[in-house]
Amino acid sequence: MSSFISSLRENNRLSVTVILAMSCLLSVSIEAFRVYYSGFNTYLFLIWNLFLAILPYVISTFFLLYYKKINSLILTGIILTSWLLLFPNAPYIVTDFFHLDQKAGIPYWYDLGMILSFAWNGLILGFISLYDIQTALARRFGAIKGWAFAIFSLVLGSFGIYLGRYERFNSWDVLTNPVELFVDIANRFIHPMQHPRTMLMTVLFSVVLIFGYVTLVVMFKPGKEKNNNKHAAPTELN
Repeated sequence: MSSFISSLRENNRLSVTVILAMSCLLSVSIEAFRVYYSGFNTYLFLIWNLFLAILPYVISTFFLLYYKKINSLILTGIILTSWLLLFPNAPYIVTDFFHLDQKAGIPYWYDLGMILSFAWNGLILGFISLYDIQTALARRFGAIKGWAFAIFSLVLGSFGIYLGRYERFNSWDVLTNPVELFVDIANRFIHPMQHPRTMLMTVLFSVVLIFGYVTLVVMFKPGKEKNNNKHAAPTELN
């Protein structure tokens, strides 16, 4: 455990992980108080969605810390595939605003703030997780391939958000319901004009997520450029 914490500290991830953990606990606390105050568990599913959003962050953190010790391309592929399947769960929480309306026993503004808290955690967990993966790949294969994977992940994640919100597929359907999932996806690519909502939502979310992610990456650059020494953050992408 001490070596793992040391690795987090060396990669400037300990403080980020602690802050994210506190932020997630805050979201859960807000939901717990809502259940206690109103007596209804209407939004309890947000906790499960947040848990799913944490999983890609866990995978990417371990990958960033230990990717140098992974010499097998097959194992690397398995890790990245697992991460890709789970990644859409992070930004997916933004679509939980669909459930927002006036509920009995609690002010509307409280539910708005609560969902915003969960959605923010989902987005930032997803972006940092993607940044981890991009960083590791950029170090091993070059910055261009790192960025290519990042853009691909955001587009695929946007499509995954659609599949989860409207078609009600989950990440684990790849294992438990692969035939139906494959047929549904293939049908939408073979006949895109018959599924305009699929394509339009995927494009819209892709653009929004890409701009949001690039903004986050650019925000990290000034400090690194000024602090070009051994204390600089090790996650520079170019």
